Amino acid sequence: MPRWKVDPSRVEVLKERTISNGPVIYWMSRDQRAEDNWALIYAQEMALDRDVPLAVIFSLSPDFLGATLRQYSFMLKGLEETAGSLEDKDIPFVMLPGEPAKEVPKFASKHKVSSIVTDFDPLRIKHAWKTGIMKGIRSSLIEVDAHNIVPCRKVSDKQEWGAYTLRPKINRLLDVYLKKTPPLQTHRKKWKTKTPPFSYADLLKRLEVDRSVHGSDLFAPGTAAGSKALRSFLGRLDSYNGTRNDPNESGQSGLSPYLHFGQISAQRVAVDVMSSAADDDSKASFLEELIIRRELADNFCLHNRLYDSVKCFPSWSDKTLREHLRDRREYLYSVKQLEFSRTHDPLWNAAQAEMVKTGKMHGYLRMYWAKKILEWSRSPKEAMRRAIYLNDRYELDGRDPNGYAGIAWSIGGVHDRAWGTRKIFGMVRYMSLSGCEKKFDVGKYIKTWGY
Repeated sequence: MPRWKVDPSRVEVLKERTISNGPVIYWMSRDQRAEDNWALIYAQEMALDRDVPLAVIFSLSPDFLGATLRQYSFMLKGLEETAGSLEDKDIPFVMLPGEPAKEVPKFASKHKVSSIVTDFDPLRIKHAWKTGIMKGIRSSLIEVDAHNIVPCRKVSDKQEWGAYTLRPKINRLLDVYLKKTPPLQTHRKKWKTKTPPFSYADLLKRLEVDRSVHGSDLFAPGTAAGSKALRSFLGRLDSYNGTRNDPNESGQSGLSPYLHFGQISAQRVAVDVMSSAADDDSKASFLEELIIRRELADNFCLHNRLYDSVKCFPSWSDKTLREHLRDRREYLYSVKQLEFSRTHDPLWNAAQAEMVKTGKMHGYLRMYWAKKILEWSRSPKEAMRRAIYLNDRYELDGRDPNGYAGIAWSIGGVHDRAWGTRKIFGMVRYMSLSGCEKKFDVGKYIKTWGY
């Protein structure tokens, strides 16, 4: 028996079965990389222990929560790089176009797979995929949390009230989990059948997807590009505290798309940040965002299955928003007016335009942007639906726990506290144009991105 490198607390057995001599497969979904991937390492350890072949499969759903060409092209180009990295380790990568609940069991049955290892993901659609797969397989199905530094299921068994309740739970465990990930090995047992080559361009050409939202020129996809972005950020990390809330500066890391698609590991980012020469305050501020805030979003989506509806709001905000439901809205905009930046607010228009053009909106402005959608909608329910639609359609990192948690925070006070009462918002925190003007040069930002 090998000395297993993956902490058992990262592992959740979803379906058990008697061990057989069949191959092991890693069903890659959320963590789309060959390096620094605990789920892939676990799958390889299992395969090496049994002396059986290992393959990585990816089931490509043709319609994933409103994703467009922008997100699919970024993802598939990154997967092409990952496939090459796996090939270098003698591990085949197999793309399976179609719904996972159908394609994964079909592949497992055809190749007499003994065990399937997959990624942890708190979203409902991923839970539904896994439930469907379990009904169609005789293999075991094992989930490994390779996305969070401290495994989500380990750190808390309930929805946390906010960062202030999650932070001490994570900090108590960081020394245990925050360490370098061991390298993937060349796999000694070869896959028995020939696997078809994966071509990003050929697959994208055949894929039936909304092509009206073009790809982003701002972000190059893939692990190598994500690693380059990390190195660039480490070079300017010293200025993080002074620039991170200014959309006119390059203060933020630019890593969000790579983390969302799992093209780089948050664990690798954290290790490199901690070992950098940047000042301690800047490192601490960034790690708060990378670890506490990011893992708070996973906790929220895992323990609150209504994360994308007004039903996820805490009782105090639900009550106060209902009390102000009939308040007069000075401005009401259609979703198309919002989509094409046709509001009276030039700052909001510029932020929306930046997102449409680049696939990115500055984090500080994402809060302002969502709160204004509440102000300009007939109800919180309508505001939630609109904000999620626009975010998931244009942001490269849409359809993500961070996005759902951020929108729920902005519109419904999730992970926040009650503030002074005002029209429409009730006691939900309000953000204003004048408040933004105190933070950064609004005119400069509007000049850069406004129509």
